[in-house]
Amino acid sequence: MSFVPPPSSPAGRFAPSPSGELHVGNLRTALLAWLFARSTDRLFLLRMEDLDRTAVGADAGQIADLTAVGVDWDPPVVYQSHRLEHYRDVVTELRDEGRTFECFCTRREILDAPSAPHAPQGAYPGTCRDLTDAQRAERRESGRPPAVRIRADTTAFTVTDLLHGEYTGMVDDFVIQRNDGTPAYNLAVVVDDAAQGIDQVVRGDDLLSSAPRQAWLATLLGATPPVYAHVPMVLNGNGIRLSKRDGAVTLGDLSADGVSPTTVLSHMAASLGLATRDEYVDPDLLLRRFDPDVLPRDPWVLTPEEWVE
Repeated sequence: MSFVPPPSSPAGRFAPSPSGELHVGNLRTALLAWLFARSTDRLFLLRMEDLDRTAVGADAGQIADLTAVGVDWDPPVVYQSHRLEHYRDVVTELRDEGRTFECFCTRREILDAPSAPHAPQGAYPGTCRDLTDAQRAERRESGRPPAVRIRADTTAFTVTDLLHGEYTGMVDDFVIQRNDGTPAYNLAVVVDDAAQGIDQVVRGDDLLSSAPRQAWLATLLGATPPVYAHVPMVLNGNGIRLSKRDGAVTLGDLSADGVSPTTVLSHMAASLGLATRDEYVDPDLLLRRFDPDVLPRDPWVLTPEEWVE
């Protein structure tokens, strides 16, 4: 299998889900992705991963927030919802090559099923992998639509991460198309990165464990896996991943409290060791100071006191 040749210029990207406002953790990751890309003379692309639940106008709000903190990108903005045909073509080709199977399992059935011998913990147990035609027909008659899973030919794959080094993680028969026909994230992200020439992926380190699956699938599809940089998360005072439930953590909420985007950028830069607290900075200055080797490896714990003068 082969892709249409991607653009000749290598690229990094930021790919939010337009389900709501970006919070400070999202903006910090976007800034890091921008710094990694621009410091290596890559294009920087923006992609809206809108295959799941979205909020009306969220994409425009996210674009405005990125602009407010000085993050720019090379047009156009790509929307996954406009690329459904591409994903379906890949699923069809994989199916025709015998690389997929239908899976009728519910999440509960997967959790309750015994693991396959020697399978990594948490791996798909293989329940539907080798169903007979009669068994598949019986399950279809029950009215439960199947998801589509890839037939993995390995149990692990190694990726290169600029912050974590060589990382080996699980590869199982993961879902590439959900039972409602929607392309799964692990397929769409691989197809899009390859098509856009993205060879550097910077994102939160909560996604590190998914990188081996995606890199293996890229290899299967004839693409070169990107180099990854999984960056530390922003946590709340309880050590939990930051969310809107933590109060004033979006630019809109912070602005209502008198905190400007310039101040937010300064504090994000200080958390990365690129500025002193409340120093006036802009992305170009941060780019001149940027050194991946000295980035913090620990999460940034963000509390309301961060914004108190």
